[in-house]
Amino acid sequence: MKKSLILTSLFLSLFSLAQENAEKENLLSLPKMSYLDSLKTTFVNHSTSNCIDERWLSELASTELSENMFSDISNFNADTEVSYELSTELLKKRLAKMDAKSPFNIEYHPALENTIKAFLKNRPRAFERLMAISEYYFPMFEEHLAKYNIPLELKYLAIVESALNPRAKSRVGASGLWQFMYPTGKQFNLEVTSYVDERYDPLKATEAACQYLSSLYGIFGDWSMVLAAYNCGPGNVSKAIRRSGGSHNYWNIRKNLPKETANYVPAFLATFYIYEFKKEHGITPKKAPLTYFETDTIMVKKQMSFKHIAELLDISEEQIEFLNPIYKLKVIPFEADEAHYLRLPKNKMGLFVSNEEKIYAYLEYLDSSKEKTKTDFIPTSKDSTYVESSKIERKTQYHTIKSGESLGKIADKYNVSISELKKWNHIKGNVIQAGKKLKIYSDKKVIVKSDSKPNNDGTYTVKNGDSLFSISKQFQGVSIEDLKKWNDISGDNIQPGMKLKING
Repeated sequence: MKKSLILTSLFLSLFSLAQENAEKENLLSLPKMSYLDSLKTTFVNHSTSNCIDERWLSELASTELSENMFSDISNFNADTEVSYELSTELLKKRLAKMDAKSPFNIEYHPALENTIKAFLKNRPRAFERLMAISEYYFPMFEEHLAKYNIPLELKYLAIVESALNPRAKSRVGASGLWQFMYPTGKQFNLEVTSYVDERYDPLKATEAACQYLSSLYGIFGDWSMVLAAYNCGPGNVSKAIRRSGGSHNYWNIRKNLPKETANYVPAFLATFYIYEFKKEHGITPKKAPLTYFETDTIMVKKQMSFKHIAELLDISEEQIEFLNPIYKLKVIPFEADEAHYLRLPKNKMGLFVSNEEKIYAYLEYLDSSKEKTKTDFIPTSKDSTYVESSKIERKTQYHTIKSGESLGKIADKYNVSISELKKWNHIKGNVIQAGKKLKIYSDKKVIVKSDSKPNNDGTYTVKNGDSLFSISKQFQGVSIEDLKKWNDISGDNIQPGMKLKING
């Protein structure tokens, strides 16, 4: 029995050893892959699901809704009668219901009726789209508004301000979801630098907006007046109050406000009305596949570009850019004395956190192997004038679009960004047709040898940050196994200053 157990144990040990050797052989073949690909095979919890759908991303980042809203606020004449099937008496009853449960003073006014009718007549489909986008942002808005004891109805203000576009920018330079001008943003601690513009950060801008709204309520004590002051500034509202004989009712001072502000509060109340009575007007909200709370942030410990994050986590640059609109150059800076954060969908955040050390090691590798004009290749033959330099060789290939494919899927397949695909193929929107061909470029660094005396006998001096992998990538056709064999290296450890034989 003992003999049988010993033989079984020996067999299992031999099997385990053979399996281990096979795994090592597989690892030795990794240099044929890119460093990035080989690294990603070691990632824990590597998942590509549950990211922002390409169509949904396009809708969230669309400028069409915000441009139309800007136009309505600037150009619409709320005092011009609008023809639409909605009786004034019914509207008054509905407004009274809203007034009864709201801290806003909601009273009937012909300008409000005209605005409601204009929105219902001209923009019902736009509101269906806005209602989907609001599902994404409203939970976050409500949390902050409640924190400052501000009426939750003020979440509709971001619709009037930007149509919920975090990258919205007005003709006068107001920016972000809450349309902060530079001086007001600075007043509420929204940083603007060469790298960063926090007016575009939904979370920080919402916090700042709540602080600003709260301070305005402390001045005027009426939420309709607060809205007017948010749009044109407290100074202009104070002037309008004086010119109106001291009245603190918005409708009484409206004629003395700037034209845009005269349209602004009616636009807010009309938006509020349409959300309250959408069913009665046949407006069916589109659904949001995820909300802002299904994303998460992490503080970065090293400067990183959107391109590298996209490559590491299998997420499009467009998604990263949408979730991180604060970063103007598509680069997250690192400063020891100031925290900067990366926002990702939660599953991608899990992937980042689980593999954080490997990600930073990869970024260190990229830093240490940035494109150089020459390699440290030292000839061992005194007669040789052997020099190596590098160049980028561009390869072109074509992809035939299959039925059901999207730009995102094709970009992921070829490890390029959607924006690159669009640029290479002169595509403006996101619609592509099955059967058409897409041009795809890939760049590869190759070593160019100039040698007055052909000589393959050379050495390479190991530098800080070098690995056998990074060295093998510098010499076309050289593998890690070659380097180990030529230099009698059994493990993977090499030290700066070591001279390695190249090509035997």
